[in-house]
Amino acid sequence: MSDSVLDFYEGLAEEYHLLFADWEQSVDRQGAVLDALLRRSGAPPPRRVLDCACGIGTQALGLAARGYSVHATDLSPSAVARAEREARAMHVSITTGVADMRMLDWQVPGTFHVVMSCDNAMAHLLEDSDLDDAATAMASRLVPGGLLVASLRDHSALLEKRPRFTAERVLDTPLGRRVLFQVWDWAVDERQYTVRQFILRQESGIWHTTEHTGVYRLLQPVELEQALTRAGLVDPRWYTPQETGFNQPLITARKP
Repeated sequence: MSDSVLDFYEGLAEEYHLLFADWEQSVDRQGAVLDALLRRSGAPPPRRVLDCACGIGTQALGLAARGYSVHATDLSPSAVARAEREARAMHVSITTGVADMRMLDWQVPGTFHVVMSCDNAMAHLLEDSDLDDAATAMASRLVPGGLLVASLRDHSALLEKRPRFTAERVLDTPLGRRVLFQVWDWAVDERQYTVRQFILRQESGIWHTTEHTGVYRLLQPVELEQALTRAGLVDPRWYTPQETGFNQPLITARKP
């Protein structure tokens, strides 16, 4: 898990914002959506939040701007460094660290009211043992009564269609035009899929192309829910995008 995921996000760290029409607007919108969910779940600011798959800060920065005390960690040092720079640019306060979500129990000190992993990050846990290690480590960082929050692609719908590619997105920006699309390769047993993210950028009339490859498990909601239960968490609840406004289904579970 670690090498492929690390390579993917190390390579993507400086370009991740290009996947959005307006990344800063997405930071604000996702912060608002998650803030509403946390308030509904009894964890309003200034609750302590551990975002253990922070990337460049898409969720962490949005929550910090709304008064949460956020510690943001990721497997990728480059992504964490980028999140630090973006926090300074946005004038919000977060603390950061480099950590593997399977090892939070000894890589991240202290406990939190909320532990969060969004953007399908847990689908990078390709083996059941990795999934269980991550669920246990995340649970270990929660205070009694604390809330775990994770988002997951709708893999059931994907399995029905088995997409080979995504339709292109063409974004016209002040810095030039961007074209985004993905090519998907499915494992023979259909338990994993490889996503090749292509980013085409037009600068001064010249096109530049980069490609980033990530491997995912076809993680089903019941598998994630069972892993959280084995980790000692209770009251799992799924929220649809229609309920929350988040772009993926979200699950919450509590530490007794």
